[in-house]
Amino acid sequence: MNRYDALTSALRAEFPKLRIVRKDQSALHRAIHVALLGLTFGRMRSYLSSFQTTIGRTVYVTADWDDWDPDRRYVTLRHEAIHLRQFRKFTLPGMALLYVLLPLPMGLAWFRAYFEKEAYAESIRAAAEVWGPSYPKQVGYRNHVIAQFMGPSYGWMWPFRAHLERWYDRVLASVDQDR
Repeated sequence: MNRYDALTSALRAEFPKLRIVRKDQSALHRAIHVALLGLTFGRMRSYLSSFQTTIGRTVYVTADWDDWDPDRRYVTLRHEAIHLRQFRKFTLPGMALLYVLLPLPMGLAWFRAYFEKEAYAESIRAAAEVWGPSYPKQVGYRNHVIAQFMGPSYGWMWPFRAHLERWYDRVLASVDQDR
């Protein structure tokens, strides 16, 4: 059994009602895609095709998910597992309020940044596990992760690059300590 299948089995035990659903087949996510186009002035065009999304106990995946290498799916599902646990802790209404609205829906979304920092920290740890500890130290990977916080992908949720750089360095240090 590969890592992805093992993780999926473990998550199904932890979340018996877990569903993994194609995002492009969801009317809700097609509507979110249209809304994001408007809210980001056309800058967020890849919501349906490039981002996995967790709501409640459902992980919505892109249409090409099954074509991905199992290790890539594993790293991404580790990220989404953090969101599954956040939904369990904060509930669907709580996550909706905190993730989407507080303190602001765009530009300074402290709770969204908080939730995504937890999940991206797990992505960094999983990437180091799968592709080696030097992988998340690559400038391109680091810039990609930080861009998620500062760009239209999550509504420009956190504008403070120096803060994100320090956070990323702390996560890398914890990965190094775990080895």
